[in-house]
Amino acid sequence: MSRFHRHRWSAVVVFGAGGWLVAMLVCSVLAAGSACAKDPAATVPALIEKYCLECHQGPDPRGQLDLAAVLQGPSAEYFAVWEDVTDRLRHREMPPADALQPSEVERQYLLDWYANSYVPSLQPRPAVLRPRRLSAVEYRNTMRSLFGFDLKVSIIEAEQTVAETSLVLKLLPTEPPGRSGFRNDTHTAPLTTLLWEQYSYLADVAIAELFSSARQAELFRLRQAADEAQLSFAEAESFLQTFVQRAFRRSLTPEQMDPFVVLPRDTPPLSALQTAIKRIVMSPQFLYRGFLVDRQRSGPQPVDAYELAERLSYFLWADMPDAELMEAAAAGTLFSEIELRRQIDRMVESAKSRTLATDFAYQWLTLGEVEKNNVQVPQAEAFRSQPLDFVHDLFLSDRPLTELIDSRTAFVNPFTRGFYGADARQMTKYTRAAGIEEEIVPNQRIVLEQTVERGGILTMPGILAMNDGPILRGVWILERILGEELPEPPPDVGQVPPQTAGQTLTFRQRFELHRSNPTCAVCHDRIDPLGFALQRYEGARYAAESEADTSGRLPSGETFADFQELKRLLVTTQRRRVIRNIVNQTMSYAICRKPAAGDQSAIEQITEQLLQTNGTYRELLLLVAMSMPFQQTDITESAATDSTGDH
Repeated sequence: MSRFHRHRWSAVVVFGAGGWLVAMLVCSVLAAGSACAKDPAATVPALIEKYCLECHQGPDPRGQLDLAAVLQGPSAEYFAVWEDVTDRLRHREMPPADALQPSEVERQYLLDWYANSYVPSLQPRPAVLRPRRLSAVEYRNTMRSLFGFDLKVSIIEAEQTVAETSLVLKLLPTEPPGRSGFRNDTHTAPLTTLLWEQYSYLADVAIAELFSSARQAELFRLRQAADEAQLSFAEAESFLQTFVQRAFRRSLTPEQMDPFVVLPRDTPPLSALQTAIKRIVMSPQFLYRGFLVDRQRSGPQPVDAYELAERLSYFLWADMPDAELMEAAAAGTLFSEIELRRQIDRMVESAKSRTLATDFAYQWLTLGEVEKNNVQVPQAEAFRSQPLDFVHDLFLSDRPLTELIDSRTAFVNPFTRGFYGADARQMTKYTRAAGIEEEIVPNQRIVLEQTVERGGILTMPGILAMNDGPILRGVWILERILGEELPEPPPDVGQVPPQTAGQTLTFRQRFELHRSNPTCAVCHDRIDPLGFALQRYEGARYAAESEADTSGRLPSGETFADFQELKRLLVTTQRRRVIRNIVNQTMSYAICRKPAAGDQSAIEQITEQLLQTNGTYRELLLLVAMSMPFQQTDITESAATDSTGDH
């Protein structure tokens, strides 16, 4: 069964309060079908009244949800309800299977109303601030920056292997993606007893290493001691004053510092210092982001300078702010566009910004699938590292956003050079070391002159290999590049029938028979043109003389003869869809949550500005960092210690 047919199910629906409202609301809107009035704002209330209010109003409404209140309430208040409605409608979870089903035209009517009328009507509003636990990657990077060294496991590693050497990533579980689709969205990730024990063990290992003879330089640098051989209480407390502010990522008042800095005098200074350090790195102020934000004022407001520095550093580096960023926060200059642009340029040019590829793009573009489809390690690493180097270069070289789709730059090594024909001659000759059969080799940057069919991420060997076949390729382009969500295929969809005796049908012709089910055709009308356009790429290789039918027609009516023509459409007439998806994905990762109702106007504004200026990747980072969702918050008393909401 193909991966498309193994496509993820949405979370199991458990109808709690208001659950049946969603079903009734969907049915009522769809009942009017394509003949609905042109003004959805007038149509939807009438349909709710006709089909839903009999059960969902009054003092004891079904599901404890009064639909009359929905009709009268502000639209943003019910954004989550409408988001859930359209999501379930899109995935055909609603209406229930035994209920009257809408036509596809009716289904699309509601989805279009939601996207084109409802969402644009929402007013901007910052999300409520709730502390969020560091992800495993963020914790690893933060511990490394705080202590000055990485915690590693001892592994005998051969040249032809790739092994995880981080003790942190070996021990800590990988967080499941949050509602945003990213693992830094940890709002609902619990702090379990097992995880607490792992944090404790990692803290003990880091402290033991810090005070070992091999780390005296790091300890001396951190504590700024005049005499490495002696340690007084005053010196230990002086060290802790610096350490705790770095660990908590902000300037602290004496009242905030004293519980962590003032040492008991009935314990030797060294032992007391080690205990204090562990207390700091086991505290919620360290393990969570946003825990120490000033809550003196309530309601919507700009974040403070230290919170902005923290947001920026974890966005670009998945790491704590460095000294220069903290200085800018202390000076209050970080809110200036000039200073913010300067800091972003500096941070992108740092080696730490590699996480924009290895963490952000890796998850967005599902690049982990590349590794699963390659058994030989050096080849798998070549396929995996190529798109990562490419995306990193888009940020580092500040390229236009559409170069994700169409670029003349590629990154190649000896294991991928065969896909690049004469252009591979630009590479410096590789000489294998004596006694080594195969080894992992870094990529080299080349310019595509003869093999332009390889330009952009869509036709990289690893991407093609992990999406083997037209359906997987079409689904990947729709979801990852165009930002669409696809429903689960019917459970009885079956496989493409094999060639029967006497038949001379192509795969595409046989697939046309397979997709004759009208329910299947709705999605395949969007998937198939994109996937079959890549049919000249047999596996990961390009067959220029292939007789495969690569022509297609988009739902917009635009036609193309092959993938090169489709790619031109993606960067011209479909450019807005591509750029809006890039903006939405970047915003989701930056704010560590799925954008809500109040964030939609910011996403639209950034998209329009980037469209007008042919925006680049650094401009994208700047606009996101300057946006309302990134720079503002809503502080409420109830969120002070709640780690399960939006940050």
